[in-house]
Amino acid sequence: MAHTRAWRNFRRMQDMTVAVACLIYAGAVVHAFQHLPGSYGLIAERTLIWPGIFLSLSLSLPLAVGPVRRPLARYVWMSFKQGFGQTPASVLLGVVLLMGAALLMYWQINGAASGGRYPAGVFSGYGAGIGILAAQAALVRVLEHHPEVKPLIEEEG
Repeated sequence: MAHTRAWRNFRRMQDMTVAVACLIYAGAVVHAFQHLPGSYGLIAERTLIWPGIFLSLSLSLPLAVGPVRRPLARYVWMSFKQGFGQTPASVLLGVVLLMGAALLMYWQINGAASGGRYPAGVFSGYGAGIGILAAQAALVRVLEHHPEVKPLIEEEG
């Protein structure tokens, strides 16, 4: 059976959110390598290695640990029921939130380039956020096979 249009839009929005977040992050890393003080090793550690660890943890824990997976799956289902990714307003809100996080990273990079605090935390936090977004996108596929959800998202053919 085919999924409803609303579910296809929701699933697509989940995937696009992860993709856009990754592209924004990649742009911020390139910007960091061009502007942050310190060696390439230090910049790579703060923008790639530590954030990669946080991304891995925030992606794998919700998928592997039941007490974390169940509430996140409920949150994903509630997001669908509330219309996330199915209306222009919800898509715009998602874009605004991602751009706000991107602006925070660029602002901190520029502050560190001018002698301010090194922005290690913002990269790790954004990496963890990408991991959670990816876990949500994966849980969409899990929900498609859940016996209680499956009939609600499939079209009668």
